[in-house]
Amino acid sequence: MKKPFHIAIPAFLIFLSAGCDKNFVKINTDPYAVTTIDPALLFAGAERTFTGAGWETENTIVQQFVNPFNAGATLGPNFNADIDNFNNGRWDASYTGSAPLNNPVTGGIKSLVQAMAILKGTTTSVNLLSMIRIWKAQAFMGLVDEYGNVPYFDAGKAYTDGIFYPKYDDAAAIYADLEKEIREATNALNPAGDYVSADLFFGKNAASPITSAATQVAKWKKVGYSLLLRLGMRYSKINTAKAQSLAAEAFTGGVMTSNADNVYVKYDGTIATNVLNVNLVNNNPRFYYAAEPFVNQLKATNDPRSPFMVAKFADPNNPLADPNPDLAIADQYGVPIGVISDALANPPYRGTRGGGYNYSQLNVKCVGSQTAPTFWVTYAQTSLLLAEAAKKGWIPGGDAAAQSYYENGITADMDTYSIYPNGGAISTTAKTTYLADPAVAYNSTDALQLINTQYWIASLTNGTEAWCNFRRTGYPALSPNLSNNNLNGGFIHRLSYPDYELANNKTNYLAAVQAMGGQDNLTARVFWDK
Repeated sequence: MKKPFHIAIPAFLIFLSAGCDKNFVKINTDPYAVTTIDPALLFAGAERTFTGAGWETENTIVQQFVNPFNAGATLGPNFNADIDNFNNGRWDASYTGSAPLNNPVTGGIKSLVQAMAILKGTTTSVNLLSMIRIWKAQAFMGLVDEYGNVPYFDAGKAYTDGIFYPKYDDAAAIYADLEKEIREATNALNPAGDYVSADLFFGKNAASPITSAATQVAKWKKVGYSLLLRLGMRYSKINTAKAQSLAAEAFTGGVMTSNADNVYVKYDGTIATNVLNVNLVNNNPRFYYAAEPFVNQLKATNDPRSPFMVAKFADPNNPLADPNPDLAIADQYGVPIGVISDALANPPYRGTRGGGYNYSQLNVKCVGSQTAPTFWVTYAQTSLLLAEAAKKGWIPGGDAAAQSYYENGITADMDTYSIYPNGGAISTTAKTTYLADPAVAYNSTDALQLINTQYWIASLTNGTEAWCNFRRTGYPALSPNLSNNNLNGGFIHRLSYPDYELANNKTNYLAAVQAMGGQDNLTARVFWDK
Protein backbone atom coordinates (compact mmCIF):
# COMPACT_ATOMS: atom_id res chain seq x y z
CA MET A 1 0.00 0.00 0.00
CA LYS A 2 2.95 2.32 0.48
CA LYS A 3 4.22 2.06 -3.10
CA PRO A 4 1.31 3.98 -4.72
CA PHE A 5 1.78 6.69 -2.08
CA HIS A 6 5.44 7.14 -3.06
CA ILE A 7 4.47 7.28 -6.71
CA ALA A 8 1.80 9.88 -6.00
CA ILE A 9 4.26 12.35 -4.49
CA PRO A 10 6.44 12.68 -7.63
CA ALA A 11 3.32 12.90 -9.77
CA PHE A 12 2.01 15.71 -7.61
CA LEU A 13 5.36 17.51 -7.78
CA ILE A 14 5.41 17.20 -11.56
CA PHE A 15 1.91 18.64 -11.71
CA LEU A 16 2.86 21.43 -9.31
CA SER A 17 6.04 22.16 -11.28
CA ALA A 18 4.10 22.36 -14.49
CA GLY A 19 1.72 24.77 -12.86
CA CYS A 20 4.56 26.91 -11.60
CA ASP A 21 6.21 27.01 -15.03
CA LYS A 22 3.10 28.42 -16.60
CA ASN A 23 3.58 32.20 -17.06
CA PHE A 24 6.78 31.95 -14.99
CA VAL A 25 8.64 34.60 -17.01
CA LYS A 26 5.69 36.95 -17.12
CA ILE A 27 5.00 36.65 -13.41
CA ASN A 28 8.64 37.18 -12.46
CA THR A 29 9.37 40.07 -14.81
CA ASP A 30 9.16 43.58 -13.37
CA PRO A 31 7.04 45.52 -15.88
CA TYR A 32 8.69 48.74 -14.69
CA ALA A 33 12.28 47.55 -14.89
CA VAL A 34 14.72 49.30 -17.23
CA THR A 35 15.89 46.68 -19.72
CA THR A 36 17.52 48.93 -22.31
CA ILE A 37 19.67 52.03 -21.98
CA ASP A 38 19.63 54.95 -24.38
CA PRO A 39 23.28 55.66 -25.21
CA ALA A 40 22.40 59.31 -25.87
CA LEU A 41 21.37 59.70 -22.23
CA LEU A 42 24.59 58.05 -21.07
CA PHE A 43 26.43 60.58 -23.23
CA ALA A 44 24.48 63.52 -21.80
CA GLY A 45 25.28 62.43 -18.26
CA ALA A 46 28.95 62.10 -19.09
CA GLU A 47 29.06 65.56 -20.66
CA ARG A 48 28.78 67.03 -17.17
CA THR A 49 32.18 66.03 -15.83
CA PHE A 50 34.45 68.14 -13.65
CA THR A 51 36.87 70.73 -15.02
CA GLY A 52 39.30 69.88 -12.24
CA ALA A 53 39.61 68.51 -8.74
CA GLY A 54 38.30 71.73 -7.20
CA TRP A 55 39.23 75.28 -6.27
CA GLU A 56 41.60 74.06 -3.55
CA THR A 57 43.68 71.99 -5.96
CA GLU A 58 44.56 73.19 -9.48
CA ASN A 59 43.51 76.80 -8.91
CA THR A 60 45.53 76.91 -5.71
CA ILE A 61 48.62 75.52 -7.47
CA VAL A 62 48.43 78.32 -10.06
CA GLN A 63 47.76 80.89 -7.32
CA GLN A 64 44.30 82.08 -8.30
CA PHE A 65 42.70 80.81 -5.12
CA VAL A 66 43.78 79.93 -1.60
CA ASN A 67 42.61 78.15 1.52
CA PRO A 68 44.96 79.45 4.24
CA PHE A 69 43.92 76.88 6.85
CA ASN A 70 46.53 74.15 7.29
CA ALA A 71 44.93 71.71 9.70
CA GLY A 72 43.53 68.25 8.98
CA ALA A 73 41.10 68.18 6.07
CA THR A 74 42.06 71.67 4.88
CA LEU A 75 45.77 70.93 4.52
CA GLY A 76 46.36 70.78 0.79
CA PRO A 77 48.21 72.26 -2.18
CA ASN A 78 48.44 75.70 -0.58
CA PHE A 79 50.91 74.08 1.79
CA ASN A 80 52.50 71.78 -0.80
CA ALA A 81 50.79 68.79 0.84
CA ASP A 82 50.00 65.51 -0.90
CA ILE A 83 46.49 64.90 0.45
CA ASP A 84 44.09 62.34 -1.03
CA ASN A 85 41.17 64.63 -0.29
CA PHE A 86 42.41 67.09 -2.92
CA ASN A 87 43.97 64.66 -5.38
CA ASN A 88 40.95 62.52 -6.15
CA GLY A 89 38.31 64.88 -7.52
CA ARG A 90 39.27 64.72 -11.18
CA TRP A 91 39.95 60.98 -11.02
CA ASP A 92 36.63 60.06 -9.40
CA ALA A 93 34.49 62.33 -11.53
CA SER A 94 36.18 61.30 -14.77
CA TYR A 95 36.12 57.54 -14.25
CA THR A 96 32.89 56.93 -12.40
CA GLY A 97 30.99 60.18 -12.25
CA SER A 98 30.30 59.44 -8.56
CA ALA A 99 28.87 62.44 -6.80
CA PRO A 100 26.74 63.57 -3.85
CA LEU A 101 23.10 64.51 -4.21
CA ASN A 102 22.22 67.61 -6.22
CA ASN A 103 25.40 67.15 -8.22
CA PRO A 104 25.33 67.26 -12.02
CA VAL A 105 28.06 64.68 -12.49
CA THR A 106 25.91 61.73 -13.47
CA GLY A 107 28.20 59.95 -15.86
CA GLY A 108 31.84 59.47 -16.53
CA ILE A 109 34.13 57.37 -18.66
CA LYS A 110 32.28 54.20 -17.70
CA SER A 111 29.11 55.71 -19.20
CA LEU A 112 30.92 56.71 -22.39
CA VAL A 113 32.48 53.26 -22.75
CA GLN A 114 29.11 51.59 -22.22
CA ALA A 115 27.47 53.90 -24.74
CA MET A 116 30.19 53.09 -27.28
CA ALA A 117 29.65 49.37 -26.69
CA ILE A 118 25.92 49.75 -27.36
CA LEU A 119 26.63 51.70 -30.56
CA LYS A 120 29.35 49.36 -31.85
CA GLY A 121 28.81 48.77 -35.56
CA THR A 122 26.11 51.44 -35.82
CA THR A 123 25.28 52.94 -39.19
CA THR A 124 22.41 55.14 -37.99
CA SER A 125 23.99 56.89 -35.00
CA VAL A 126 27.40 57.83 -36.38
CA ASN A 127 27.17 61.41 -35.12
CA LEU A 128 26.29 60.31 -31.59
CA LEU A 129 29.18 57.84 -31.61
CA SER A 130 31.55 60.53 -32.92
CA MET A 131 30.51 63.01 -30.22
CA ILE A 132 31.06 60.35 -27.57
CA ARG A 133 34.55 59.61 -28.91
CA ILE A 134 35.46 63.30 -28.91
CA TRP A 135 34.18 63.83 -25.39
CA LYS A 136 35.87 60.69 -24.12
CA ALA A 137 39.15 62.04 -25.52
CA GLN A 138 38.57 65.30 -23.68
CA ALA A 139 38.03 63.44 -20.42
CA PHE A 140 41.19 61.38 -20.82
CA MET A 141 43.27 64.42 -21.76
CA GLY A 142 42.43 65.83 -18.34
CA LEU A 143 43.33 62.59 -16.57
CA VAL A 144 46.70 62.25 -18.31
CA ASP A 145 47.45 65.94 -17.77
CA GLU A 146 46.88 65.63 -14.05
CA TYR A 147 48.15 62.14 -13.19
CA GLY A 148 50.39 60.88 -16.02
CA ASN A 149 49.97 57.15 -16.75
CA VAL A 150 46.36 56.13 -16.14
CA PRO A 151 44.02 53.26 -17.04
CA TYR A 152 42.91 53.94 -20.62
CA PHE A 153 42.50 51.00 -23.00
CA ASP A 154 40.91 48.84 -20.24
CA ALA A 155 39.12 51.66 -18.43
CA GLY A 156 35.36 51.55 -17.92
CA LYS A 157 35.06 47.95 -19.07
CA ALA A 158 34.01 46.21 -15.87
CA TYR A 159 30.43 45.89 -17.12
CA THR A 160 31.11 45.46 -20.84
CA ASP A 161 34.18 43.20 -20.72
CA GLY A 162 34.52 42.06 -17.12
CA ILE A 163 37.80 43.96 -16.64
CA PHE A 164 37.79 44.86 -12.95
CA TYR A 165 41.49 45.63 -12.58
CA PRO A 166 42.49 47.84 -15.52
CA LYS A 167 46.15 48.26 -16.31
CA TYR A 168 47.67 51.73 -16.46
CA ASP A 169 48.81 52.80 -19.91
CA ASP A 170 51.75 54.96 -20.90
CA ALA A 171 50.70 58.61 -21.00
CA ALA A 172 52.39 59.32 -24.33
CA ALA A 173 50.71 56.27 -25.88
CA ILE A 174 47.35 57.48 -24.58
CA TYR A 175 47.92 60.90 -26.10
CA ALA A 176 48.76 59.28 -29.45
CA ASP A 177 45.46 57.41 -29.35
CA LEU A 178 43.54 60.53 -28.28
CA GLU A 179 44.92 62.31 -31.33
CA LYS A 180 43.65 59.46 -33.52
CA GLU A 181 40.27 59.40 -31.78
CA ILE A 182 39.69 63.15 -32.11
CA ARG A 183 40.77 63.18 -35.76
CA GLU A 184 38.73 60.14 -36.79
CA ALA A 185 35.63 61.13 -34.85
CA THR A 186 35.68 64.71 -36.09
CA ASN A 187 36.07 63.56 -39.68
CA ALA A 188 33.24 61.04 -39.26
CA LEU A 189 30.68 63.68 -38.24
CA ASN A 190 28.02 63.87 -40.96
CA PRO A 191 25.74 66.90 -41.44
CA ALA A 192 23.24 64.63 -43.20
CA GLY A 193 23.35 62.10 -40.37
CA ASP A 194 21.62 61.67 -37.02
CA TYR A 195 20.62 64.59 -34.78
CA VAL A 196 21.41 64.06 -31.08
CA SER A 197 18.66 65.76 -29.12
CA ALA A 198 20.12 64.79 -25.71
CA ASP A 199 23.41 66.67 -26.34
CA LEU A 200 23.65 69.23 -23.54
CA PHE A 201 26.04 71.50 -25.41
CA PHE A 202 24.44 71.76 -28.84
CA GLY A 203 21.17 69.84 -28.60
CA LYS A 204 17.53 70.53 -27.88
CA ASN A 205 18.11 71.51 -24.23
CA ALA A 206 21.37 73.41 -24.65
CA ALA A 207 21.65 76.97 -23.36
CA SER A 208 21.14 77.99 -27.00
CA PRO A 209 19.01 75.15 -28.40
CA ILE A 210 19.91 73.59 -31.72
CA THR A 211 17.48 71.33 -33.58
CA SER A 212 19.33 70.75 -36.85
CA ALA A 213 21.81 67.91 -37.34
CA ALA A 214 23.81 70.01 -39.80
CA THR A 215 24.20 72.89 -37.34
CA GLN A 216 24.97 70.53 -34.47
CA VAL A 217 27.63 68.73 -36.50
CA ALA A 218 29.22 72.04 -37.53
CA LYS A 219 29.54 72.94 -33.84
CA TRP A 220 31.04 69.57 -32.91
CA LYS A 221 33.56 69.76 -35.74
CA LYS A 222 34.79 73.01 -34.23
CA VAL A 223 34.95 71.33 -30.81
CA GLY A 224 36.97 68.47 -32.26
CA TYR A 225 39.50 70.70 -33.99
CA SER A 226 39.74 73.02 -30.97
CA LEU A 227 40.55 70.00 -28.80
CA LEU A 228 43.10 68.86 -31.37
CA LEU A 229 44.71 72.31 -31.15
CA ARG A 230 44.76 72.08 -27.35
CA LEU A 231 46.29 68.61 -27.51
CA GLY A 232 48.85 69.71 -30.07
CA MET A 233 49.99 72.69 -28.03
CA ARG A 234 50.74 70.36 -25.11
CA TYR A 235 53.70 69.07 -27.15
CA SER A 236 55.31 72.51 -27.43
CA LYS A 237 58.03 71.76 -24.85
CA ILE A 238 58.97 68.27 -25.98
CA ASN A 239 58.23 68.05 -29.70
CA THR A 240 58.00 71.38 -31.49
CA ALA A 241 57.52 69.80 -34.89
CA LYS A 242 54.54 67.76 -33.69
CA ALA A 243 53.02 70.76 -31.92
CA GLN A 244 53.36 72.82 -35.09
CA SER A 245 51.88 70.08 -37.27
CA LEU A 246 48.83 69.55 -35.06
CA ALA A 247 48.24 73.29 -34.61
CA ALA A 248 48.29 73.75 -38.37
CA GLU A 249 45.97 70.77 -38.90
CA ALA A 250 43.47 72.06 -36.37
CA PHE A 251 43.60 75.57 -37.79
CA THR A 252 42.99 74.29 -41.30
CA GLY A 253 40.19 72.00 -40.14
CA GLY A 254 38.32 74.86 -38.48
CA VAL A 255 38.35 75.72 -34.79
CA MET A 256 35.93 77.84 -32.76
CA THR A 257 35.25 81.28 -34.22
CA SER A 258 32.96 82.94 -31.64
CA ASN A 259 31.43 82.49 -28.19
CA ALA A 260 28.49 80.80 -29.91
CA ASP A 261 30.81 77.79 -30.23
CA ASN A 262 31.61 77.57 -26.49
CA VAL A 263 31.15 74.20 -24.78
CA TYR A 264 29.23 74.93 -21.58
CA VAL A 265 26.12 74.20 -19.54
CA LYS A 266 24.00 76.38 -17.28
CA TYR A 267 22.45 75.32 -13.96
CA ASP A 268 19.21 76.15 -12.20
CA GLY A 269 20.60 75.61 -8.68
CA THR A 270 17.83 73.16 -7.79
CA ILE A 271 17.92 70.17 -10.09
CA ALA A 272 21.59 70.72 -10.85
CA THR A 273 24.24 73.03 -9.44
CA ASN A 274 27.74 74.12 -10.32
CA VAL A 275 29.61 71.52 -8.29
CA LEU A 276 32.87 73.45 -8.27
CA ASN A 277 31.21 76.26 -6.32
CA VAL A 278 29.19 74.35 -3.74
CA ASN A 279 31.72 74.58 -0.91
CA LEU A 280 32.24 78.31 -1.41
CA VAL A 281 28.97 78.97 0.38
CA ASN A 282 28.01 75.64 1.97
CA ASN A 283 31.16 74.60 3.82
CA ASN A 284 32.69 77.30 6.03
CA PRO A 285 32.97 80.09 3.41
CA ARG A 286 35.57 81.81 5.62
CA PHE A 287 38.05 79.16 4.45
CA TYR A 288 38.06 80.37 0.86
CA TYR A 289 39.79 83.44 -0.61
CA ALA A 290 41.20 84.84 -3.81
CA ALA A 291 44.98 84.54 -4.00
CA GLU A 292 47.28 87.55 -3.98
CA PRO A 293 48.97 86.99 -7.39
CA PHE A 294 45.62 86.75 -9.17
CA VAL A 295 44.11 89.78 -7.44
CA ASN A 296 47.28 91.79 -8.03
CA GLN A 297 47.09 90.96 -11.76
CA LEU A 298 43.51 92.27 -11.90
CA LYS A 299 44.39 95.41 -9.97
CA ALA A 300 47.58 96.21 -11.88
CA THR A 301 45.66 96.31 -15.17
CA ASN A 302 42.31 97.62 -13.88
CA ASP A 303 40.72 94.52 -15.39
CA PRO A 304 36.99 95.13 -16.03
CA ARG A 305 36.31 91.44 -15.31
CA SER A 306 37.35 91.93 -11.70
CA PRO A 307 33.89 92.74 -10.21
CA PHE A 308 32.54 89.48 -11.57
CA MET A 309 35.46 87.46 -10.24
CA VAL A 310 36.34 88.80 -6.79
CA ALA A 311 34.56 90.71 -4.04
CA LYS A 312 34.79 91.70 -0.39
CA PHE A 313 31.85 90.65 1.72
CA ALA A 314 30.87 92.16 5.07
CA ASP A 315 31.13 88.72 6.67
CA PRO A 316 33.39 86.23 4.86
CA ASN A 317 31.62 83.42 6.68
CA ASN A 318 28.22 84.39 5.23
CA PRO A 319 28.83 86.07 1.88
CA LEU A 320 25.33 85.46 0.52
CA ALA A 321 23.89 87.61 3.31
CA ASP A 322 25.64 90.72 1.98
CA PRO A 323 23.27 92.50 -0.45
CA ASN A 324 25.94 94.95 -1.60
CA PRO A 325 29.44 93.45 -1.55
CA ASP A 326 32.39 95.72 -2.22
CA LEU A 327 33.31 95.20 -5.88
CA ALA A 328 35.66 98.16 -6.28
CA ILE A 329 38.89 96.85 -7.75
CA ALA A 330 41.02 99.16 -5.62
CA ASP A 331 39.57 97.59 -2.46
CA GLN A 332 40.44 94.01 -3.37
CA TYR A 333 43.30 92.17 -1.64
CA GLY A 334 44.32 88.56 -2.13
CA VAL A 335 45.65 86.26 0.57
CA PRO A 336 49.44 85.84 0.31
CA ILE A 337 50.56 82.40 -0.86
CA GLY A 338 51.49 79.88 1.83
CA VAL A 339 50.59 82.08 4.81
CA ILE A 340 48.89 80.23 7.66
CA SER A 341 45.43 81.44 8.67
CA ASP A 342 46.43 82.39 12.24
CA ALA A 343 49.10 84.74 10.92
CA LEU A 344 46.60 86.63 8.76
CA ALA A 345 44.94 88.04 11.87
CA ASN A 346 48.04 90.03 12.82
CA PRO A 347 50.42 92.57 11.22
CA PRO A 348 51.84 92.78 8.64
CA TYR A 349 48.68 91.13 7.30
CA ARG A 350 45.23 92.69 7.03
CA GLY A 351 43.58 91.12 10.07
CA THR A 352 40.02 89.87 10.50
CA ARG A 353 36.67 91.02 9.20
CA GLY A 354 33.35 89.60 10.36
CA GLY A 355 33.72 85.85 10.77
CA GLY A 356 36.80 85.61 8.57
CA TYR A 357 39.77 87.56 7.27
CA ASN A 358 39.98 91.00 5.71
CA TYR A 359 40.67 89.74 2.21
CA SER A 360 38.78 89.26 -1.05
CA GLN A 361 36.88 86.11 -1.89
CA LEU A 362 35.55 84.76 -5.14
CA ASN A 363 32.36 86.57 -6.02
CA VAL A 364 29.87 83.88 -4.96
CA LYS A 365 27.06 85.84 -6.56
CA CYS A 366 28.67 85.63 -9.98
CA VAL A 367 31.66 83.49 -10.99
CA GLY A 368 31.43 81.56 -7.70
CA SER A 369 27.66 81.11 -7.80
CA GLN A 370 26.07 77.69 -7.63
CA THR A 371 24.16 78.66 -10.77
CA ALA A 372 27.24 79.87 -12.65
CA PRO A 373 27.79 78.08 -15.97
CA THR A 374 30.56 75.52 -16.40
CA PHE A 375 32.83 76.00 -19.42
CA TRP A 376 34.97 73.16 -20.79
CA VAL A 377 36.31 74.53 -24.09
CA THR A 378 35.93 78.17 -25.08
CA TYR A 379 36.54 80.42 -28.04
CA ALA A 380 38.62 82.65 -25.74
CA GLN A 381 41.00 79.80 -24.88
CA THR A 382 41.12 78.64 -28.49
CA SER A 383 41.85 82.13 -29.81
CA LEU A 384 44.68 82.60 -27.31
CA LEU A 385 46.21 79.28 -28.39
CA LEU A 386 46.00 80.47 -31.99
CA ALA A 387 47.74 83.68 -30.93
CA GLU A 388 50.65 81.66 -29.58
CA ALA A 389 50.74 79.47 -32.67
CA ALA A 390 50.75 82.52 -34.95
CA LYS A 391 53.48 84.20 -32.93
CA LYS A 392 55.62 81.06 -33.30
CA GLY A 393 54.95 80.87 -37.02
CA TRP A 394 53.01 77.61 -36.81
CA ILE A 395 49.97 79.12 -38.54
CA PRO A 396 49.89 82.06 -40.97
CA GLY A 397 49.94 85.74 -40.08
CA GLY A 398 52.87 86.38 -37.75
CA ASP A 399 52.58 89.14 -35.16
CA ALA A 400 49.63 90.83 -36.86
CA ALA A 401 47.54 87.65 -36.66
CA ALA A 402 48.83 86.90 -33.15
CA GLN A 403 47.69 90.32 -31.95
CA SER A 404 44.26 89.86 -33.53
CA TYR A 405 43.79 86.42 -31.95
CA TYR A 406 45.09 87.75 -28.63
CA GLU A 407 42.67 90.66 -28.50
CA ASN A 408 39.78 88.52 -29.74
CA GLY A 409 40.49 86.01 -26.97
CA ILE A 410 40.45 88.68 -24.28
CA THR A 411 37.25 90.33 -25.45
CA ALA A 412 35.57 86.95 -25.95
CA ASP A 413 36.31 86.03 -22.35
CA MET A 414 34.95 89.37 -21.18
CA ASP A 415 31.75 88.74 -23.11
CA THR A 416 31.08 85.43 -21.33
CA TYR A 417 30.29 87.32 -18.12
CA SER A 418 27.00 88.47 -19.59
CA ILE A 419 25.56 84.97 -19.06
CA TYR A 420 26.66 84.63 -15.42
CA PRO A 421 24.21 85.28 -12.57
CA ASN A 422 24.65 88.92 -11.57
CA GLY A 423 27.04 89.29 -14.47
CA GLY A 424 26.82 91.90 -17.18
CA ALA A 425 28.13 93.27 -20.42
CA ILE A 426 31.51 94.97 -20.40
CA SER A 427 31.41 98.13 -22.48
CA THR A 428 33.37 98.62 -25.68
CA THR A 429 35.12 101.56 -24.02
CA ALA A 430 36.23 99.42 -21.09
CA LYS A 431 37.52 96.74 -23.46
CA THR A 432 39.43 99.25 -25.56
CA THR A 433 40.95 100.88 -22.49
CA TYR A 434 42.05 97.52 -21.12
CA LEU A 435 43.63 96.38 -24.39
CA ALA A 436 45.60 99.65 -24.51
CA ASP A 437 46.95 99.31 -20.96
CA PRO A 438 50.76 99.11 -21.18
CA ALA A 439 50.71 95.89 -19.12
CA VAL A 440 48.19 94.30 -21.50
CA ALA A 441 48.82 95.80 -24.95
CA TYR A 442 50.27 93.29 -27.40
CA ASN A 443 53.94 93.63 -28.24
CA SER A 444 56.18 91.22 -30.07
CA THR A 445 58.83 91.02 -27.35
CA ASP A 446 56.52 89.99 -24.52
CA ALA A 447 53.90 88.24 -26.65
CA LEU A 448 54.14 84.76 -25.15
CA GLN A 449 53.99 86.07 -21.60
CA LEU A 450 51.02 88.32 -22.42
CA ILE A 451 49.12 85.60 -24.27
CA ASN A 452 49.55 82.95 -21.61
CA THR A 453 48.84 85.30 -18.72
CA GLN A 454 45.50 85.99 -20.39
CA TYR A 455 44.97 82.23 -20.79
CA TRP A 456 45.44 81.98 -17.01
CA ILE A 457 42.71 84.57 -16.48
CA ALA A 458 40.38 83.07 -19.11
CA SER A 459 40.72 79.64 -17.46
CA LEU A 460 39.82 80.77 -13.94
CA THR A 461 36.88 78.35 -13.77
CA ASN A 462 38.72 75.51 -15.52
CA GLY A 463 41.44 74.51 -13.10
CA THR A 464 42.88 71.75 -15.26
CA GLU A 465 43.48 74.13 -18.17
CA ALA A 466 44.91 76.91 -16.01
CA TRP A 467 47.40 74.47 -14.43
CA CYS A 468 48.29 72.67 -17.67
CA ASN A 469 49.02 75.86 -19.55
CA PHE A 470 51.13 77.20 -16.68
CA ARG A 471 53.24 74.03 -16.66
CA ARG A 472 53.53 74.08 -20.43
CA THR A 473 54.54 77.72 -20.84
CA GLY A 474 55.84 78.93 -17.46
CA TYR A 475 53.40 81.86 -17.60
CA PRO A 476 52.29 83.79 -15.74
CA ALA A 477 55.59 84.29 -13.95
CA LEU A 478 54.64 83.04 -10.49
CA SER A 479 56.98 82.58 -7.54
CA PRO A 480 57.05 79.11 -5.93
CA ASN A 481 55.17 78.54 -2.71
CA LEU A 482 57.92 78.36 -0.08
CA SER A 483 55.77 77.73 2.98
CA ASN A 484 57.90 74.57 3.28
CA ASN A 485 60.39 72.65 1.18
CA ASN A 486 58.13 69.72 0.31
CA LEU A 487 58.61 70.49 -3.39
CA ASN A 488 62.31 71.31 -3.30
CA GLY A 489 61.59 74.94 -4.05
CA GLY A 490 59.42 74.22 -7.11
CA PHE A 491 55.78 73.77 -8.05
CA ILE A 492 53.37 70.84 -7.95
CA HIS A 493 53.65 69.11 -11.35
CA ARG A 494 51.13 66.28 -11.01
CA LEU A 495 48.61 64.82 -8.58
CA SER A 496 49.35 61.50 -6.94
CA TYR A 497 47.06 58.55 -7.55
CA PRO A 498 44.17 57.94 -5.14
CA ASP A 499 45.27 55.94 -2.11
CA TYR A 500 42.52 53.40 -2.70
CA GLU A 501 44.19 52.32 -5.96
CA LEU A 502 46.92 50.64 -3.89
CA ALA A 503 44.27 48.48 -2.24
CA ASN A 504 41.86 48.00 -5.13
CA ASN A 505 44.22 47.66 -8.08
CA LYS A 506 47.57 46.99 -6.42
CA THR A 507 49.50 45.17 -9.14
CA ASN A 508 48.65 47.68 -11.83
CA TYR A 509 49.12 50.64 -9.50
CA LEU A 510 52.63 49.50 -8.52
CA ALA A 511 53.56 48.96 -12.16
CA ALA A 512 52.36 52.48 -12.97
CA VAL A 513 54.40 54.02 -10.17
CA GLN A 514 57.48 52.16 -11.36
CA ALA A 515 56.90 53.38 -14.90
CA MET A 516 56.59 56.96 -13.61
CA GLY A 517 60.08 56.75 -12.08
CA GLY A 518 59.27 54.90 -8.87
CA GLN A 519 57.68 57.86 -7.08
CA ASP A 520 53.97 58.60 -6.82
CA ASN A 521 54.33 62.19 -5.66
CA LEU A 522 53.63 65.82 -6.56
CA THR A 523 56.98 66.56 -8.20
CA ALA A 524 56.99 63.79 -10.84
CA ARG A 525 56.10 65.12 -14.27
CA VAL A 526 53.71 64.00 -16.99
CA PHE A 527 55.38 63.22 -20.31
CA TRP A 528 54.84 66.61 -22.00
CA ASP A 529 55.97 68.62 -18.95
CA LYS A 530 59.75 68.33 -19.25
